[in-house]
Amino acid sequence: MKTKALFPGSFDPFTAGHLNILMRALTMFDEVVVAIGINQDKRSFFDMEKKLDIVRQAIRGMNGVSVIQYDNLTVDTCRELGIRHIVRGVRNMIDFETERSIADANRRLAPDIETIIIPTAQEFAHISSSAVRDILKHHGDYSAFIPKGVQL
Repeated sequence: MKTKALFPGSFDPFTAGHLNILMRALTMFDEVVVAIGINQDKRSFFDMEKKLDIVRQAIRGMNGVSVIQYDNLTVDTCRELGIRHIVRGVRNMIDFETERSIADANRRLAPDIETIIIPTAQEFAHISSSAVRDILKHHGDYSAFIPKGVQL
């Protein structure tokens, strides 16, 4: 039986750090579903179609990876897809505390679904989607912050 994980996020945009987490998750799972959620608390820089396009560009040629969008609880999406693991990436201790709180809430909602927290590789720890958006707003060179071959 194939093992599957859900890698959820707003991915606004999907960065080189996200790709690092995804590639490392693929060493643990046969399939990883990148799930772009609609976060009502965040005003998106990119629309959903562009976010999906960016992820598709980043995962082109990768086996065992797919991308979806979702608009419900992450654990409900896991149940709908028959997935028992959620993958989350963290850059620092602040991210870790936030992700741990989310993992605790998800465990309360769905004790059968486990969250795996993966720290990003050090060379990507400075990259955030908000930094990429700021660079874009000011017409800077964002190429070192996104996966190679991705056009924003």
